[in-house]
Amino acid sequence: MAEMIATRDAYGKALAEFGEKYDFLVLDADLAAATKTVNFKKAFPDRFFDCGIAEGNMMSVAAGIATTGQTVFASSFAMFAAGRAFEQVRNSIGYPHLNVKIGATHAGITVGEDGATHQCNEDMALMRTIPGMTVICPADAVSARAAVEAAILHKGPVYMRFGRAPMPVIYDSDYRFEIGKGRVLKDGKDLTIVATGITVHMALSASETLEKEGISAAVIDIATIKPIDKDLLLTYAAKTGKILTCEEHSIIGGLGGAVCETVSEQCPCIVKRIGIEDRFGVSGKAMEVAAAFGLSTENITEKAKELARK
Repeated sequence: MAEMIATRDAYGKALAEFGEKYDFLVLDADLAAATKTVNFKKAFPDRFFDCGIAEGNMMSVAAGIATTGQTVFASSFAMFAAGRAFEQVRNSIGYPHLNVKIGATHAGITVGEDGATHQCNEDMALMRTIPGMTVICPADAVSARAAVEAAILHKGPVYMRFGRAPMPVIYDSDYRFEIGKGRVLKDGKDLTIVATGITVHMALSASETLEKEGISAAVIDIATIKPIDKDLLLTYAAKTGKILTCEEHSIIGGLGGAVCETVSEQCPCIVKRIGIEDRFGVSGKAMEVAAAFGLSTENITEKAKELARK
């Protein structure tokens, strides 16, 4: 059985690890224990600053520091980092294209028991609209760690999306992350399943079931939602003619939207989307809530079968 690690845990460990190698500061909004930036705080107390429960102010502080040439990480829950602080992220970080990396944890429906007010299913859509903003949603702990280093080396603002619930580790330690590049995890000819975040392992499991039933499904991990890997998507849109997108996010403006925007302009094909439909979340155990909203291997398998038959 695959090791289970939450991407927020990998994020916290990566900050502490890369703090030895790179020069950056970390800000948090009184949530260091939950966002796991506490790991960096313990290792580098002089480079960590708690801005209190004032996310908008934290983003402004991060922007101010970044104007000096310093790389800054600013962390909070996705609901607050993308939602409450949107104006400051847009105007103070995005507009001047500053070197601020936003570590947004507790994203999506798998915040579970915290309920609809904390289940941020709109953050990728919000961040995608900011010009020049890079948006990353890693599939597991290994890709989360690699994404942190890629963000450090990237010039400009980055929004990274991490989850609270432990998820299976998919990648080996030799995994390499490249911003803007998707990864083909399984080739196929009947349809393409494009997934991001926690749905990647579900898509892989679904493809195995489909194969037993004679359906050949390609599986692609799109960790960078923006800039999205257009060449890879267009290649598989032409190859299979059918795409099923899977995301722990609203189907409005997230991965599904980005895929539709990409293929409709150059290689139109059928695209079906699995994600949070036009509704708010509910409180409950993380994976039970996810399954109730269609985020499960079983639902992906059934939707893929329906699409393959079209």
